[in-house]
Amino acid sequence: MKISIIGTGYVGLVSAVGLAELGHEIWGVNRSPEKIEKLKKGQQIFYEPGLSKLLKKNLKKNRLHFGTDLEEAINNTDYVFICVGTPPKKDGGADLSAVKTVAKQIAKVAKRNLIVIDKSTVPIGTARMVQSILNKNKHKFEVVSSPEFLREGKAVEDFFHGDRLLIGADNKQTAKKVANIYSKLKTHKMITDLETAELTKYASNAFLATKISFINEIANLCEKVGANVEEVAYGMGLDRRINQYFLNAGIGYGGSCFPKDVKALNHISKVNGFDFKILKAVLDVNERQRKLVYNKAKKELGSLKGKTVTILGLAFKDNTDDIRESPAIDLIKWFSKAGSKVKAYDREAQENSKMLLKDKATWSKNPYDACKNSQLVIIATEWPSFKNLDWAKIKRSMKKKVIIDGKNLLSRDKMEKLGFKYIGVGK
Repeated sequence: MKISIIGTGYVGLVSAVGLAELGHEIWGVNRSPEKIEKLKKGQQIFYEPGLSKLLKKNLKKNRLHFGTDLEEAINNTDYVFICVGTPPKKDGGADLSAVKTVAKQIAKVAKRNLIVIDKSTVPIGTARMVQSILNKNKHKFEVVSSPEFLREGKAVEDFFHGDRLLIGADNKQTAKKVANIYSKLKTHKMITDLETAELTKYASNAFLATKISFINEIANLCEKVGANVEEVAYGMGLDRRINQYFLNAGIGYGGSCFPKDVKALNHISKVNGFDFKILKAVLDVNERQRKLVYNKAKKELGSLKGKTVTILGLAFKDNTDDIRESPAIDLIKWFSKAGSKVKAYDREAQENSKMLLKDKATWSKNPYDACKNSQLVIIATEWPSFKNLDWAKIKRSMKKKVIIDGKNLLSRDKMEKLGFKYIGVGK
């Protein structure tokens, strides 16, 4: 099949490469000529494990085409995937300006009938709004809502081995055509209506965010009563009704999905006259969790002015270079404002962080340089490589031997035997 993908960010590029690997011919569209040139050369425009190899492979097989011309792309294809961003507005609602712009462009230049698939995370009613825009064109358009469920850092794996493919449409035959695009995948394909598909995406992310905030509250209680949150979470996760996923206490969630989607669902509830109380609590807990780590640092160091603090990990999670809503970014801003000297390191997110924060931190070339002469180290991203650092060497280079493990990545026993003061979350 011939498919155009409008937007080559995390969702669009992974979808483009994945669909090409399934044998489809793909046209990827991005407004940035610089990004398009990189993609044409097989260069990744963001870090995602496993993506580079498949990108190069399918370029060589001539199944991937990239360009800035939306008109050329859609008029060479029968299916159009909308994969543009829906960032949060000040009121928490999703900004649909990019979705509307793409819909208007399609309506203006399309010269054939098309099935338009919305992969972006959008509020309920967006597919019908897109349909109303497209109806201004004389050709026939059918709009489908098929939100993605790709995890950054594991997006390629999720594309080929996902739990479900959700397809919302008014016309079941159209939905089956979209399902057929993924016929080579064993992924469970659920066909439903437009509104249900749109809400299911928000509900899924909000529920996972709720699990994270819940276990963080349990962690805070553990610190009061002397329990160990890791063992509590393990005991909970043995119950199949609960499972072990998203029960890792820490510094709070971040990224491009959970923060904006929880806020957006809360906003959707408000405009529909419903007070979604639990979502407000989820947001409050997540914001407070970041502050708790900062406050623990203040408790250890007293005045932060003139103190050297190291942040290990800048991405919102491991296996990505995405720093959107990353707790580490907030920590750097707070410490910098308090007059601390901040040293930072991340194996993938360093450049993105440097562009955003500039001179608010010293950007170290490796974790050992980052920790040298520091009075406190905060682990803010769960990069597995941090476990295997020579912590004895790091201890010798530090002025004060304090670690705040915001991800509960390290062993308390091991760190204390080495002579560190180890402060975890809920243990």
